[in-house]
Amino acid sequence: MAFNYKAFALNKLASVGPEYLPFADVATEAVPLSRLLRLALFQVTVGAALVLLVGTLNRVMIVELEVPATLVAGMLALPLLFAPFRTWIGHRSDQHRSALGWRRVPYIWKGTMYQFGGFAIMPFALLVLSGFGEAVDAPRWIGLSSAGLAFLLVGAGLHMVQTAGLALATDLVREEDHPKVVGLMYVMLLFGMVVSALVYGALLEVYSPGRLVQVIQGTAVLTIALNLFALWKQEPRDRELAQKMDTQRHVPFAEAWAGLVERPGMLRLMALIGLGTFGFGMADVLLEPYGGQALGFTVAETTRLTALFATGTLVGFGIASRVLSGPMDAVSLGRIGALVGIPGFVAIILASQGGGSLVFLAGVLATGLGAGLFGHATLTATIRAAPPGRIGLALGTWGAVQATCAGIGVALAGIVRDIIVQMPALGGLSPHAPYNYVFAIEIAFLLLALLLAVPGKGKTDPTDTDRKSVEVS
Repeated sequence: MAFNYKAFALNKLASVGPEYLPFADVATEAVPLSRLLRLALFQVTVGAALVLLVGTLNRVMIVELEVPATLVAGMLALPLLFAPFRTWIGHRSDQHRSALGWRRVPYIWKGTMYQFGGFAIMPFALLVLSGFGEAVDAPRWIGLSSAGLAFLLVGAGLHMVQTAGLALATDLVREEDHPKVVGLMYVMLLFGMVVSALVYGALLEVYSPGRLVQVIQGTAVLTIALNLFALWKQEPRDRELAQKMDTQRHVPFAEAWAGLVERPGMLRLMALIGLGTFGFGMADVLLEPYGGQALGFTVAETTRLTALFATGTLVGFGIASRVLSGPMDAVSLGRIGALVGIPGFVAIILASQGGGSLVFLAGVLATGLGAGLFGHATLTATIRAAPPGRIGLALGTWGAVQATCAGIGVALAGIVRDIIVQMPALGGLSPHAPYNYVFAIEIAFLLLALLLAVPGKGKTDPTDTDRKSVEVS
């Protein structure tokens, strides 16, 4: 009988997969890996929307549609307005009352519909805003208000889908597997961003207004399809839970929020998340232009910096998922993430002082690794610190702090860089000096985060709080 090499290879892969893939061992017989990967498709649609808004449309509006950069910046900032409401969304999903016992699915679906609505009106609103073709005679306020509504709807949908989706993922697995499922969800987010960037780039290589309409509408349809497939038979229909929810008191948001922030160390954890996010996030908008001006990288070479940073982040997620499954506490790992990021930014600065491109690339990889460790660790710490039955509220709080600080950090990075460039007293600076000032500020924020994460007298790690299984209240 001939040897079956294919069967042998598949058996070997199945036997060694969980050992080397940091997220594969989160699966159980009740919740197989295929089910978790299908649920993670909501992160793919979130990643595609982020790339479309911040990357593709950012360039198309300014270059092809000739929309003023100030208006573009304002449009891109609108989704940030909804970020603080992630806390409220998580709280509402924790105690949503449904005849079927669903808590997370209704909010994921509502968020999906908001995204679809925003994408449906967005292309035509942008064409009116730019005054293209027959829209040249349309009143300016129609295009402006319609485009603003489109970006606001997409942003609201993004935050709602991601908050409720992550809460559902943690509901499906055991508490000790929360770090692994969080890592899996964010790997899928990165996967969605990378794939969608390549697809959008290929589709819009030859730009036309009609092609822009097709791409955005295609994204709307894909969002509906993938999110519906992701949700199919994921959250169990639990009528006993529905009956309990009907008989229990509805906890007001203010009361639930007070219970969260009163937990030992919770305010310190939120401050840590904010400082670290500022520290890692300010560079997002500056790495590519810095590589071009300081090191003479081409457009193609600077574009690959995003892939290098994402690779470091992916490695950080994998390490964090494995380490946090053991005895190490999440805040300590977050401290290590900040420690890794600091020399990364030092290397980026030194690259323009004679260090060269290899030092720069090593610095980008290190900052990506630190960001992955820090992001995963602080999210896991927030989940572990959540009061019983309040994981949605905790996840919403992490998302609100992280998204708000990331957006403000990106905006401040550009503002600080431009202010330094325009200051007459600093007119003799080299082209890369303004960027280095921003990177130095990021190091300062990471040092503050590092000091805040150092255990000491009077400081309590919120993840040390014993969490007992109780009914949702």
